[in-house]
Amino acid sequence: MHRLTAAFVALLPIFAAGAAPAQDRAGDFDSYLLALSWIPAYCATDGDERDDPRCQDGRRVGWAVHGLWPQHDDGTWPEYCHTNQRSPSRQETAAQAGLFGTSGSAWHQWNKHGRCTGLSAANYYRLVQAALDRIALSEVFEGIDRELRVDPDVVEAAFIEANPALDRDMMVTSCPGGDLVELRVCLTRDLEPEVCAPALTRRECRRDAATLLPLR
Repeated sequence: MHRLTAAFVALLPIFAAGAAPAQDRAGDFDSYLLALSWIPAYCATDGDERDDPRCQDGRRVGWAVHGLWPQHDDGTWPEYCHTNQRSPSRQETAAQAGLFGTSGSAWHQWNKHGRCTGLSAANYYRLVQAALDRIALSEVFEGIDRELRVDPDVVEAAFIEANPALDRDMMVTSCPGGDLVELRVCLTRDLEPEVCAPALTRRECRRDAATLLPLR
């Protein structure tokens, strides 16, 4: 009886692995979402608490990468996936602080999203940089010294002007609480801009005007 119980216990990890939701399996996804944060809004909600250097007065940081997130066409997304890839070391995440703001943010993006790509941490970080390099961050709002009320469509138009390959169907703005927080670009797995899935566009900012916080 004891031998049978021990054998059953030994099989539990196998059952648990087999029960993992399909959406949380590394490498199983349809596309990417490149999330670009308006740093003044990020600082007001999270960045100050995290001592992100981009939030310091005088840095004048506008748009910057938040992350590159695997997506499913049905509007769901995988996160915290099981992967055979090892986690990045402290040295490796520290090397990405310039990209993500802090080493802690670099770790978080890998842990929540990077694992789901099926890539190594190093290759995931390279992929984020490659995705960012393909998007010209609009300079239209880079001189803002006071709080503005802007139509989210104006923000998208500014990105289209800087990136002719984009159109409004390929972007989604985010304005929780009324502040313009992010612009997210829909990309193929090859990092080419694509039309966003309908389930994603339903989460777009629907306000006629959102608050654009000034640069620090």
